[in-house]
Amino acid sequence: MKHRLRTLATGITFGEGPRWHNGRLWFSDFYAHRVCSADLAGDLRVELELDGQPSGLGWMPDGSLLVVRMEMRQVWRRWPDGRFECHADLAGHSAFLCNDMVVDAEGRAYVGNFGFDLGAALAERGAAGVLADCPTTVLALVQPDGAVSDAAPGERFAFPNGTVITPDGKTLIVAETFGMRLSQFAVGPDGTLSGRRLFAATAPRLPDGICLDAEGAVWIANPAAPECARIAAGGAVLDTVETGGLNCYACMLGGPTGRHLFMLVAADSAPTASPTGKVLVTEVPVPRAGWP
Repeated sequence: MKHRLRTLATGITFGEGPRWHNGRLWFSDFYAHRVCSADLAGDLRVELELDGQPSGLGWMPDGSLLVVRMEMRQVWRRWPDGRFECHADLAGHSAFLCNDMVVDAEGRAYVGNFGFDLGAALAERGAAGVLADCPTTVLALVQPDGAVSDAAPGERFAFPNGTVITPDGKTLIVAETFGMRLSQFAVGPDGTLSGRRLFAATAPRLPDGICLDAEGAVWIANPAAPECARIAAGGAVLDTVETGGLNCYACMLGGPTGRHLFMLVAADSAPTASPTGKVLVTEVPVPRAGWP
């Protein structure tokens, strides 16, 4: 279907981890080392400034904000009283930089990581070489008390990235960016994942950030092209939104009725002297569901 795009915010160095929360779209601005938010009128404000790059965002049941700190390979917690401190150390359950995260209704967090030095691998082997032979890694599970374990014992992932959880809390879907697939798991009572199944193969699209809608379809941001695509279980492409010539790295459904599709776009993922990042928004028929 034809979509009418609107630019919500500009001047972003590189946006990731969008989340709709309390009437605003929250997101990380990598190279500016800050967490920002914007409302539907485009009012942009800085919510948190950091030393280093933030990525995935989420909230605990008590209202605490969780932030992935990429280079530190940690999750930090900003308590409702303003305290900001390390919540979980992921060094033993990640390789290289940590990235996206989803936080469930119980306050458990699932955190992805690169698994390898992506920049060095691209320089050495190129994109085709990385896709042909991508080192795998684990997905981390952080309990509400900060204890960390492998989310899916014995399983490996090809660049685990965007992650969603269904409204009943029983199913988790993770985007494996360089595996070009969405993988589905059953969520156990303690948060552990099992019963791996293929939700959808996405090739030639690379799934980066993702979000879930009320019909069980998954919107995927495609970092290799200027588009966001809606994918059904089994892989059928139900809809696409063209993102104005800028590649799409993350997406989120939100707004008053959950039907606003927010897309974080940029010319590429590298830092530049002149920021190219934007937040685009359009409206879609099917509202959001589940987490985030």
